[in-house]
Amino acid sequence: MYRGRLERDLSVWVGKGLLGQETAALLLAEYDGRPASFSLGRVLMALAAVLLAAAVLLVVASNWEAIPRLVRVGVILALIWVVHIAAARMLARGATAAAGGLLVIGAMSFGGAISLVGQMYHLSGDEQTVMYLWFAIATISAILFRSGAVTVVAGFLSWASFAVYLQNNDTHWLGFDPWMAPVMAVITIALVRYTGAERARHLAYLLLIGWLAWLYSLYEEIAVALAFAVGGMAAVVLTALPLPRIASLVRSAGAAPAFYSFLVAAIGFLLLHIEIEDGWRLVVLGLATLAASVLAIALHGRDNGAVRYLAYTTFAAEMLYLASVTVGSILGTSSLFLFSGLVVALVAWIVIRLERRFSANAQGEGA
Repeated sequence: MYRGRLERDLSVWVGKGLLGQETAALLLAEYDGRPASFSLGRVLMALAAVLLAAAVLLVVASNWEAIPRLVRVGVILALIWVVHIAAARMLARGATAAAGGLLVIGAMSFGGAISLVGQMYHLSGDEQTVMYLWFAIATISAILFRSGAVTVVAGFLSWASFAVYLQNNDTHWLGFDPWMAPVMAVITIALVRYTGAERARHLAYLLLIGWLAWLYSLYEEIAVALAFAVGGMAAVVLTALPLPRIASLVRSAGAAPAFYSFLVAAIGFLLLHIEIEDGWRLVVLGLATLAASVLAIALHGRDNGAVRYLAYTTFAAEMLYLASVTVGSILGTSSLFLFSGLVVALVAWIVIRLERRFSANAQGEGA
């Protein structure tokens, strides 16, 4: 898909005289020479590693009653050492797919080793501590081997740890443990930046959103929903500011920061609609939702398709909802559209002024 668009763009630039035919051919050849982002061999290797790791965990769960304790511990420790040494040798040879599969087996085997020792010697502790230790070991492994595969494992372990907490504590907030979910999400994002496992960042962002949704379920107050909407839109604006440090971080992270920021804001507006069902506050909320959608499109719509489509959906859903609840009321549907149009026009005017100012500042810095 991207290659076809790139080829069309190169043809247009060549036709306009902006680029030579030879240069365009070289650029296209360079792109074709890059390793493919999707590799069936790598996918199958990852699936094989997951299946082998599952086999290790199931064997550990069976307790190996017929095998002496020391033999069991020795076998699991030997497996951990063997797969990591083999992974190091594979990395030295450039076989990254095989090395990633072995590291996944090693990371999963650590969890099996922790459970095995706890089973055999009846050590005190709980599932939550095991999950923290398992996540920490996976993090260290990802850092030492700079492994994107283990980063993905760490991302799933962060989700598993949060799920274990909710299950063991009946979704209540107890102690410091609830803060570990966002902490592990931040660690996962740091691992993504270090290892280059770009797709794993979605595990961290979704964990943060799940954690925020859980917070609302604890309190179900309008202030929490308002904090989601305001905080999400503040993050949307922040990711669009032309500040050198912020802009470089946002560009390196792709579409994710702006999209998930607006998703949090959209969730906040949705929760506010649940809390506010009629009256003048509903009108204000509707106009604010429409304005937020337009602002998100103006700031990120050109370069971020995910934000653009989410904002389109939010805008359309809000218009349909307000039209359905205002038909026959004092406000009236036509008046609603009139006020909405005026607000959107005002927001568009402000955004255009901001874009011109940002563009002028950028040109002044370039000069």
